[in-house]
Parts: sequence; C-alpha cells; structure tokens
Amino acid sequence: MKDQSYTATIAIAHSPKDVFDRLKKVSTWWSGEGFEGRSANPGDEFTIRHGDVHYSKQKLVDVIPDRKIVWLVTESRLTWLERDQHEWTNTKMIFEIVTKGDMTELTFTHEGLVPEKECYSKCIQGWDVVIKVAFAKAMVTGDGRG
Repeated sequence: MKDQSYTATIAIAHSPKDVFDRLKKVSTWWSGEGFEGRSANPGDEFTIRHGDVHYSKQKLVDVIPDRKIVWLVTESRLTWLERDQHEWTNTKMIFEIVTKGDMTELTFTHEGLVPEKECYSKCIQGWDVVIKVAFAKAMVTGDGRG
C-alpha cells in the first residue's frame, strides 16, 4: 500500500548546501510566538509554539549534510483537535534535498500525517504555507516569517 503521508516538493534556485543550511535555521521560516532550542546537529531538540493551539518538540535524528534532515516529534499538543491532541507525537518530518538540473529540489514529508488523522486537512494547509511560502521566501530574503 502506498504511503499517504503529506508530502510537498519545491524547486529552489540555490545550492543544496544553501537549502540545507537554511533548513537548520528553523526559526527563520517556521515559528509562531515561540521557537526554543537548537536545530542544527544530530540530537538537537527544539520546540515550536503557536499560542495555546500548537506545541511540538522535535529531535534531530538523522542528518546527512546537504542531502537530508529528519526530525522525530517527541511531544505534541494540538489543542484544537477533539480526538487526539497528541497526533503528531512519534511522527517524523523528513527533508530530502536533490539537485535537478540547475535547481535544488526540496521534498518535505510529514511521515505519519495521513488522511485518517483528524488534523490532516488543516495541517496540510499549514504545511503548504510553511514549506511552499515561508521556507521559499526565507531562501530569498533570509526570513520567511510574517
């Protein structure tokens, strides 16, 4: 059976190293009121908060320079969900970087964020903004927030 986890792919006119380096600077492209922690090296942990509606803690579990970053969500609370506010816990966020001609392709997969999850329809809208808008903007301007 095909994995139905949310995936987004964008093409960026920067080197794989530039994309990798920007991914490690999470606070420049994915943050609400609160980013805390470190997000550059294996074992680093960081949290993201969006008011009282979103809290997640990620741990870097796999890093291949200029090619791949994997975060494991170790804690989560999405207070707007009715059934399971901890849906993201034990899911993975995977960033894969490949060269395609003169562009760099970034593929983001939120492994475990599948259509059966309560947050799926809203979360994929959020990820579309974070990856396709905020991250892409951060690659150009240095800051994708706001």
